Amino acid sequence: MPRLSEADIIDRLRQVRFPGYSRDIVSFGLVREIKVSGGDVLVRLNVATNNPAVPQQLKTDVEHAVRGMVGVASAKVVIDISNPPETGGAASGTTAIPGVKYVVAVASGKGGVGKSTVAANLAAALQQSGAETGLCDCDIYGPSISLMFGATHEQPMATAEEIIIPLERYGVKLMSMGSLLDDDSPAILRGPMVTRATQQFLRQVDWSGLDYLVLDLPPGTGDIQLTVVQTVALSGAVIVTTPQEVALIDARKASAMFAKVNVPVLGIVENMSHFLSPTDGTAYHIFGEGGGAREAKRLRVPLLGQIPLDIETREAGDRGMPIVLENPKNPVAQAFARMARELRQQIEPSAAPP
Repeated sequence: MPRLSEADIIDRLRQVRFPGYSRDIVSFGLVREIKVSGGDVLVRLNVATNNPAVPQQLKTDVEHAVRGMVGVASAKVVIDISNPPETGGAASGTTAIPGVKYVVAVASGKGGVGKSTVAANLAAALQQSGAETGLCDCDIYGPSISLMFGATHEQPMATAEEIIIPLERYGVKLMSMGSLLDDDSPAILRGPMVTRATQQFLRQVDWSGLDYLVLDLPPGTGDIQLTVVQTVALSGAVIVTTPQEVALIDARKASAMFAKVNVPVLGIVENMSHFLSPTDGTAYHIFGEGGGAREAKRLRVPLLGQIPLDIETREAGDRGMPIVLENPKNPVAQAFARMARELRQQIEPSAAPP
């Protein structure tokens, strides 16, 4: 039987991905020490995280990978944990937004998957959980957050120092291009102007005093997304998809974008998961079944929720009040409340569940 070497162990560890990323732990530079004594293997990792689930998952995955090798009798994994930088984002050059503790991006690979509905209800649910929350509509061309919060006919004010005062609805601070334009006026902007508008929404708005700022990103991986991930220290991203493969393909592209700039994917939301018959409660999987769960498993991240097609949810958004606020007993509202609790436990590991 050939003798085990450190190189053999390294090659095997290249198969272990960091939770929420497509990159392996070797390319991330997390492996600090490998000792091989006969059939006994020791692997030491160094991980900068404030999420206790990450080292636990890594320990399990590394032990499983190494123990599966021929010639290994035992595998011991030691993980040294350090705190991530206070102001740094995962991407080089990113900085925190003044006055905001955590910034969460809600993204999708394609349009029409209900991303803004998810962002609006998630922000409302975070606020309901006791976290001071803001919601920035970064979809400059197709803003909808102002409609969903009933803020289409009131424009934000600015201070003498040209700092924009966000609107506030139901305790949530809001900024959206939809509040700056007339109902029928399009935002006709070229790339550089879109980038500038996004930066103004993030840097020239008074977001102070927030625990969470939720960013409703436009679909795809264009100028706005790049501006956000390259300049803002994100706590993580939530990927919204529908169950069918055509949506999942684009969701993978969105996930890959965040992985390239070292922003953790906090989980997958499968929207329009199914339709429940109002007569007998039968679930109809109009867009397919299980796609979100499969994608979450592939990324090794939580499936945060499977949100059904729901008439009341749509009507509430059209009336200007997210379903989380209009009818907290609605199953969709309760799903968003659970989602907010899970995200808070991921991002604030020391916080007790609200």
